Amino acid sequence: MSTESCISSRMTDTSTHQATSPFLVAALYHFVSVPHFESLRAPLQQLCEDNGVKGTLLLAHEGINGTIAGPDAGIVAVLAHLHAMPEFARLEHKESRASKMPFVRMKVKLKKEIVTMGVDNIDPNKIVGTYVAPKDWNALISDPDTIVIDTRNDYETAIGIFKGAVDPNTKTFREFPDWVKNNTGLHNKPKIAMYCTGGIRCEKATAFMKEQGFEEVYHLKGGILKYLEEVPQEESLWEGACFVFDERVSVEHGLKEGGHKLCHACRNPITAEEITSDKYEEGVSCSQCYDSRTEEDRLRFRQRQLQVALARKRGQKHIGT
Repeated sequence: MSTESCISSRMTDTSTHQATSPFLVAALYHFVSVPHFESLRAPLQQLCEDNGVKGTLLLAHEGINGTIAGPDAGIVAVLAHLHAMPEFARLEHKESRASKMPFVRMKVKLKKEIVTMGVDNIDPNKIVGTYVAPKDWNALISDPDTIVIDTRNDYETAIGIFKGAVDPNTKTFREFPDWVKNNTGLHNKPKIAMYCTGGIRCEKATAFMKEQGFEEVYHLKGGILKYLEEVPQEESLWEGACFVFDERVSVEHGLKEGGHKLCHACRNPITAEEITSDKYEEGVSCSQCYDSRTEEDRLRFRQRQLQVALARKRGQKHIGT
């Protein structure tokens, strides 16, 4: 069987699902040494554009990370291209679907790190936590000897979290190492269980924890996305929705599109209830950011929102949203 056939056979292939959600979304990452990563950018960018694929892919010495969306055939072509490279032959991806194209354009970027923690010499290929399959996750995090840590940022944890998990309330992943060092209580239990959206942050987070002397460190393989895909809702310990970095904003069990929208003023996810608030104005403010903004800010955002509305009338998408 060809590489394309192997990938295609793993795709969501129900005709009804494709009809209602025609765009396939593939989230992927892979830690591997890629000394020549700069040379991969242009061909990958062109291939994505030629196949109607949009999203963001990050390339660095340590590997690849990103999320892309497009027609099924386009995603198959891009994944086959990556799998054909020896470095990415073992690349895994997670799939979901979207009713609308969730990205504005395609960007392949060159980076120092594929996920930025800001700590040198952290290599998940050398030291990393123990992977736990979604089917075994509930038992681990229900163990009274386990501390469960959400490695995501505050705007992500605000709409969903595992039952009983510790929320570090970080603004960026760069804050996580200091949070660990300042929380001596993490040594009070023998087991540390960590999770994130798709698994990539936990690769570095668990490696960091191991280097800090924590011995029993575990992380959810495939992240929240894989858990929501595989674990039945009636058995789930997940509470809320999972923030995703595209225009769907959130997904729920079965990776169905959630009901959140994004406030384009503060970039935070907002609920249908928050949209009814007097402080909500599309593209200008929401109840989360209204009090921290000035009237000058809101005037500037209204001018931007006007450009967004004009672009919609022309059948275009404003690049700044």
